[in-house]
Amino acid sequence: MDWTDYDAALFDLDGVLTPTAEVHMRAWDVMFNDYLRSRDEGRDEDPQPYTEQDYFDFVDGKPRYDGVRSFLASRGITLPDGTPDDAPELETVCGLGNRKNAAFSAVLRDEGVTPYPASVALLDHLRERGTAVAVVSSSRNAPAVLAAAGLADRFEVVVDGQVAAAAGLPGKPAPDTYLYAAEQLGVTKERSVVLEDALSGVQSGRAGDFGLVVGVDRGAGAQPLLDGGADVVVSELDELIAR
Repeated sequence: MDWTDYDAALFDLDGVLTPTAEVHMRAWDVMFNDYLRSRDEGRDEDPQPYTEQDYFDFVDGKPRYDGVRSFLASRGITLPDGTPDDAPELETVCGLGNRKNAAFSAVLRDEGVTPYPASVALLDHLRERGTAVAVVSSSRNAPAVLAAAGLADRFEVVVDGQVAAAAGLPGKPAPDTYLYAAEQLGVTKERSVVLEDALSGVQSGRAGDFGLVVGVDRGAGAQPLLDGGADVVVSELDELIAR
């Protein structure tokens, strides 16, 4: 890839720079299946369990509470939204989202996280050539993940779930968070590259008409990412370093 055509690289975090997508997947699995079992106790039929495919179909890349709403809707379940400060024990959209976040935070605290070596290699390459970089993540945990991974000092701009909420920006698949990051870096969208592993993320990059949208296949599948708007799909980010 010829990076001279671009001034900036805008990275999703979980699943692109760090394997925390796997931690998120485990936390969602535990939370949703525990909730479904408790909700259906005493019923004759077993609940349809939450599966890994549900993660990719309804949750991956979306802001936390949007992911909760999307999955519950797939099961015909409607809950009150509640508020972001709801206790994890409450049976609301925000309560369930906060329940999942508590599980994620516990795993991050106890196990830490190591970034993908190939992703660090690309960051090193971009730093050497002076390409501006930003993180654009739906997660409100992005600063904690970056710190745990030793990447906090790599990024001039971090647009996470908290920044988006404070700025009133809709989450992915809307393009607003990526457009905001490019604006903060002082670069144009036409000369910016979006790097995403989630279908909602590549849809966000395509909707924003960015110069290049790179899909990183961590399980979503190359063809769905291409269908969603990726210009190219790679397995590891060091494939984007000119040899």
